[in-house]
Amino acid sequence: SADEWKNALNGKYYVTASAGNHGLSLAAGARLFGAKAVIYLSENVPSSFADKIKSYGANVVVVGKSYEESMEGAQQAAKDNDWMLLSDVTWDGYDAGLKVMEGYLVAAAEAYEDCPEQPTHIFLQAGVGGFPAAMAAQARRHFGNDPKIIIVEPTKAPVLLESINKGEAVTVTGGVSNMGRLDCKSPSIRALSSLAITCTNFMTIEDEDADIAVEDLKQNKFDTSPSGGAGYAAIKEAKKYPESGIDENSKILIILTEKPA
Repeated sequence: SADEWKNALNGKYYVTASAGNHGLSLAAGARLFGAKAVIYLSENVPSSFADKIKSYGANVVVVGKSYEESMEGAQQAAKDNDWMLLSDVTWDGYDAGLKVMEGYLVAAAEAYEDCPEQPTHIFLQAGVGGFPAAMAAQARRHFGNDPKIIIVEPTKAPVLLESINKGEAVTVTGGVSNMGRLDCKSPSIRALSSLAITCTNFMTIEDEDADIAVEDLKQNKFDTSPSGGAGYAAIKEAKKYPESGIDENSKILIILTEKPA
C-alpha cells in the first residue's frame, strides 16, 4: 500500500555529494520511502540549492571548495556512520552510480519518443558524465548512429574532453564556473567509458556564453540556468567549425536540465 511504501526504508540513511541536482533527486527519493538523506555540498553551491534540498527533508552539510572535496566528506560520513553512499559518480571499486545513470534513461526515453523528427545533432551538457552518458546511450538505441552527439563542458572544467584526449580518466584544475552543476574536475569512470563509444565530439564553452544563452532562452520563454542551458550555448560556438556539419537544414536537439535555483 501507499502507506507501506512511505515507511519501507525507515531508519535507513543515504549520503552523497552533489553539485545540486543529484542531491535533489536523492532527497526526494528518501522522503518517498521514509529514509533520511544527507547531502554534502561544496561552498560553491548556491545557498538557494541547499535550501531547496532541505525543503525535501534532507540534511545538508557544506564541506570544501569543490565537488571533489564534498565527495570526500560524504565518503567519510558513510564510513563513520555506516550509511549507504549513493553517488552519481563511479570510480574503481564503486559502481552504485550506474543505478543513477539507469534512472536518467527514463527521461531519455520520454524525450526521444516525443521528438517529432530525427535530430541531426544532439548537444548534451556534462558534469561528471552520468547524465550525458545515459542520454547518449539511449539516443543511439532510438536514433541509431546518424546523429552527431556533442558533449558540452565549461572551459574551467573540461574533465571529459581532457580524459578523452589522453585516453584515460584525468583530474583537471581550473577556476569556479558559473555553470555550477557542471563544474566537476574528475569524471565518472563508467560514464566516461560509455561516452567514448557513443559520442561524436567534446567541446567547451565560456561562462559568458552560458549567460548569453540564458538570456536568449528567457526571451523565448524558456527559463533555465547557465548549467541547464549549456547545450544551447554550445550551438553558436559549434557553428563556427565546418566539421560540425550545422547548416540551415540541421535539426538540433537540446535538453534544458534545470530551472534557476
